[in-house]
Amino acid sequence: MSDPHETPAAEAGHGRPVVDIRDVRRVYPGHPPVRALDGVDLRIDSGEMVGIVGPSGSGKSTMLNVLGTLDRADSGTVRIDGHDVGELSDRQLSALRARRIGFVFQQFFLTPGLTAVDNVADGLLYTGASKALRRRLAGESLARVGLAERTHHRPHELSGGQRQRVAVARALVGKPSLLLADEPTGALDSASGMAVLELLHELHRAGTTIVVITHDHGVAAQLPRQIHIRDGRIESDERTGGARPVEAVPS
Repeated sequence: MSDPHETPAAEAGHGRPVVDIRDVRRVYPGHPPVRALDGVDLRIDSGEMVGIVGPSGSGKSTMLNVLGTLDRADSGTVRIDGHDVGELSDRQLSALRARRIGFVFQQFFLTPGLTAVDNVADGLLYTGASKALRRRLAGESLARVGLAERTHHRPHELSGGQRQRVAVARALVGKPSLLLADEPTGALDSASGMAVLELLHELHRAGTTIVVITHDHGVAAQLPRQIHIRDGRIESDERTGGARPVEAVPS
C-alpha cells in the first residue's frame, strides 16, 4: 500500500471508483446501540455527482465522516481513491484527506482576518508548497468559482454566497479526487443557494467527483444520482441519466 503523502493524485477517469465501500458498519454505544451504518455497500465512480439524502438520524452524517476518513468504520472495507482506509496509519489518513478529499460544510469556516486568497491558500498548508505557490494556486481556484475580483476581500466584505464560493475554492485548490459537500446550501438564502448549486453542477461538468450530503429532497432531486439512506441502510439508489436544471433552493 503506497503512502498517499508520497504519491501524486491519480488523474481522474470515468469508470474508476473513487468511493468503494463494502458491508460497512458503524455502531455507537448506547442503550440500545445506535447502528449509524448497517451493512452499507456503495460505489461512486470518478466524475459522478451524487446526492446522499436522508432525514436527521438516518446515518448520512456518519456516511460523510466515513467517506471523508474523519471516522473509521467498525467493520467492512472502505476504499477512497484506491486506498484501503483500514490499512492506513493516522499520518497516512491525514495525507489522504489533505491530497485527495475536499470538504465544503454548511458553515463556511473562513478565518475572519484573512483575505479570500489566504483563506483558500490555507487549504494547501500541509502540502509543503511555498507560500507564493499556495497563493498563486489559490488565486486560480478563486477565479474558477467566479471570484477573481474578490481575492483581497475579507469574509465580512463578502455575501453568504460568496463566502461559500470561497469555501468551495479552498476545497478545490488541491485538485482533490473527491469533493464532499455537507448541506452546502443550508445557510444560504434561495438565490445564493441556487448559485452555489449551479457552481457545483459546473464543477461536475468539468469532471469533478462530487458527493452532496443533504436532508433537502429539493436539492437532491436536481442531482443526477440520488442515494436515499434511512436507519443506516441505503433504501434506494436512483439515477436520472443527467443533471436536472437548477431551480430555486428553499431558504
